[in-house]
Amino acid sequence: MEDQQDGARPAMPRCYRHPDRETGISCARCDRPICPECMIPASVGYQCPECVRGGSGTGRAAGDARPRTLAGGTVAADQRLVTKVLLGINVVVFFAVLAADDRSLLGALTMLGYAYDPAAADWVGVADGEWHRMLTSAFLHQEIWHIGFNMLALWWLGPQLEAALGRWRFLALYLLSALGGSALTYLLAAQNQESLGASGAIYGLFGATAVLVRRMRYDMRPILVLLVINLFITFRLPNIAWEAHIGGLVVGAVIAYAMVYAPRARRALVQYGTMAAVLLVIAVVCVARTVELLGR
Repeated sequence: MEDQQDGARPAMPRCYRHPDRETGISCARCDRPICPECMIPASVGYQCPECVRGGSGTGRAAGDARPRTLAGGTVAADQRLVTKVLLGINVVVFFAVLAADDRSLLGALTMLGYAYDPAAADWVGVADGEWHRMLTSAFLHQEIWHIGFNMLALWWLGPQLEAALGRWRFLALYLLSALGGSALTYLLAAQNQESLGASGAIYGLFGATAVLVRRMRYDMRPILVLLVINLFITFRLPNIAWEAHIGGLVVGAVIAYAMVYAPRARRALVQYGTMAAVLLVIAVVCVARTVELLGR
């Protein structure tokens, strides 16, 4: 066997998915070398994307062997998938509204309590049974700065929450925050006030991020400063539906708290129970407001 030359560095293994990258980490299952981009945290060490997708090879289902997120969700190879899908839906709807010749599409999807529409010669709004408005309005934007700000916030906050919660829990957080914002708008805003935008859902992500940062014992100051700035803008600038912001913020924080602080033995009960309770409160608020508006 030849002796190694003095001063020569031993050859490092190279990532099997990225041959140009040297690494000292191997997959805990298949023992193949993986670079930081391919490393997926597991209960012991790291695993490669193929092993995470394929299961453990022990006869159990793939999902049974996968490592879990902080909230108990399945660790996915692409931890930005739901974030990208939500961003894409917002962008597609934005251009669809711009391409429409009139305001018919926008008017049919905005958040609106109860108002008389002269064009239709009829009453329209959530109180008239158009419950879809509470969710569709969360994907509507008119101005480029509006969608730009919201999508930037979604892209910044979304991946971290999606990685910590898992795909389905993150999606539930987003949608329930949007509904929470719409519910508070429906309850407190003028019945003929139209509102639109993903701000309720985005503020839900702000609230959830603050809870997650607290849970991980990271520095709270950056997210608190950002939250204070956004709340200042919310209450200082005109034509902003502050009700959607506050409703989304509260719902996002409540759901995130249940997800990341739930004891492992009762994790599913606490998480699903909290989401069901939040949805029930939203439903009760909407029914009460509907009865009030129709009774006038």
